Amino acid sequence: MELTTISALADAQGIHDRGFIKALALVAREVTRRNVRTVGISGSQGSGKSTFARMLSELLMTESDQKNTTLSLDDFYKTRAERTQLAATLHPLFLTRGVPGTHDVRLMLDVKNRLLQGAVVDVPVFDKGSDDRRKQTRRIGPVQLIILEGWCFSAVAQDEAALQLPVNELERLQDPQAVWRKAVNQKLAGSDYQALFEVELSVFFQAPDMESIIRWRLEQELRFNQGALSMTEQQIREFVQHYQRLTDWMLQDRSGSSDIVIALNQDHSVSGVSLDD
Repeated sequence: MELTTISALADAQGIHDRGFIKALALVAREVTRRNVRTVGISGSQGSGKSTFARMLSELLMTESDQKNTTLSLDDFYKTRAERTQLAATLHPLFLTRGVPGTHDVRLMLDVKNRLLQGAVVDVPVFDKGSDDRRKQTRRIGPVQLIILEGWCFSAVAQDEAALQLPVNELERLQDPQAVWRKAVNQKLAGSDYQALFEVELSVFFQAPDMESIIRWRLEQELRFNQGALSMTEQQIREFVQHYQRLTDWMLQDRSGSSDIVIALNQDHSVSGVSLDD
């Protein structure tokens, strides 16, 4: 892939980080070299994984004429009614979207498998503003490559012993008996999530620390709402606590098990890229 082409694509997105551009070039090269049909991209909230996935898709279609599509875990959240039922039967914290157990993982796995078989499929669209699935769907396929992205994509379950102590105030006050976090862990360990997470090339955006993730999430909120906050900084800090346990675990675990790790600085720039051949 020509760096000049990638730089032009990055400029159009307002991205001028040379590390990001080189990382994009590396991943695109590996997709082509390995002739893969599935790529998984994971990373914390605000890490840039969704932007990266979108640019990778555009680059591959431009440079190699390869028909591809991007599937986001975010579009496969269960409906608010389904999460309300989970909250009533399992634990109240399941009302908040995000953790394993709040995705319609069987639907996403079915979409993935049908696309790999060459089918045309209708994909749900989730509206974060209303916190519910839209009535409209989007039709995709047939494609040669599927780029799957999500904050917990490719995560694996923790050992039971690691779940005993709370990692933050949310768990200490709202999950004192560890019911919620154990249920999340069991969902993640299930065959549906792990089958969905099976890809031929895995990419992980490695954040430097949780404080950076909270700041990025706050910046993301400002961008999406044209400078206004739909949540206060305190509400964002509380919201991110739902994701903290698995985020911390992935920062420990994924850096050693991903094919490509893109390490980030606190200012969001790319500090380095490692490739596991």
